[in-house]
Amino acid sequence: MPLGLLALALGGFGIGLTEFVIAGLLSTVAGDLGVSIPTAGYLISGYALAVVVGALGLTPVLGSWRPKRALLVLMVLFVAGNALSAVATGYGVLLLGRVVAALAHGAFFGIGSVLAASLVPADRRAGAISVMFGGLTLANVLGVPLGTFVGQQWGWRATFAVIAVVGVAAAAGIAALVPDAAAERRDAGLRTELAAFRSGQVWFSLAMTVLVFGGMFGAFMYVEPLLTRVSGFGESAVPWLLVLFGVGLFAGNLLGGRWADRALTRTLVWLTLALAVSLVAFALLSGTRLGSAAMLLAMGFFGFATVPGLQMRVLEHAAGASTMASSANIAAFNVGNFLGVWVSGLAIAAGLGWTSPLWVGAAFAALGLLVLGLAARAQRTPPVREQVREDVPEPARVG
Repeated sequence: MPLGLLALALGGFGIGLTEFVIAGLLSTVAGDLGVSIPTAGYLISGYALAVVVGALGLTPVLGSWRPKRALLVLMVLFVAGNALSAVATGYGVLLLGRVVAALAHGAFFGIGSVLAASLVPADRRAGAISVMFGGLTLANVLGVPLGTFVGQQWGWRATFAVIAVVGVAAAAGIAALVPDAAAERRDAGLRTELAAFRSGQVWFSLAMTVLVFGGMFGAFMYVEPLLTRVSGFGESAVPWLLVLFGVGLFAGNLLGGRWADRALTRTLVWLTLALAVSLVAFALLSGTRLGSAAMLLAMGFFGFATVPGLQMRVLEHAAGASTMASSANIAAFNVGNFLGVWVSGLAIAAGLGWTSPLWVGAAFAALGLLVLGLAARAQRTPPVREQVREDVPEPARVG
């Protein structure tokens, strides 16, 4: 395995901490800052929207830079955002810190995914991407439960201070281990980068990412009050349950990458279906501790097993502009995060209960499966212009 992949995974680990650790501290942050849990949820959805802005706004600028230099600049931005969160004295400052850190997220994974895929043979590209995203999933296995514990013991600000230190270590790893490769295309303008979006399959891929990952993420971000108020777990059990969820993420990410390298579309179909089923089962079994723990593991496994395939699919259909398309798909992940958290928050605020995010997530996943079916059908159907050329005989030549 190229050492550069490990450095990229380390960066993903730090970003994963920032994105997911708030789920285990949602009640703590809300109580300390004097806001409701749905309002505290905007720290999640606001982060997601900032990822979209960073992915689509910074990638065209940084795409002409050497990847190593671009990734280091993004890590500096990431550290600054988490340092600001660590010293936040109110809700507004914390939200600003989250936004600053999030601006680095989309471009980091977009540029890093293309770089990771370039470090291995073509038949191992989804696996290489899964290694990079493995850092993000490892953050859920180790970092998020530890960050939740730190927040419960010493306050949530201490958690963000630790994340800032992790960001510094990640930047050092990138500086030492990532190859100093040339930019993908130094002469590429914004028009060239945007050419990828002429493909209908790219748009299908982005829509699938929004729906499939949004379904899992929207359910997960309200799982802490679900576990403590519905399933009957004590607050001290939450970090360990997040470890269980993280194990599912880590295993699903690695296996999903291998399966996607073998059969991309079939893998996405079965994993999306399994995600929808596991979310429904979680809602039905949420009143029992054993059932909730088992379905939390399943939700993590099937939800993140789709990630390498979703990222690989958009790269396959974005010929000539892989960096921009890759970053756009990272943006799509976070559009899904925003929509999932927002719709789930509306469901909770409407009095539908703490299990309602699970039903919202299942509906999102089902819609993602529908989009995947439409994409596969469109891919099998030749363009109208080609059909006309096939059906109408050529004019006879004179002479």
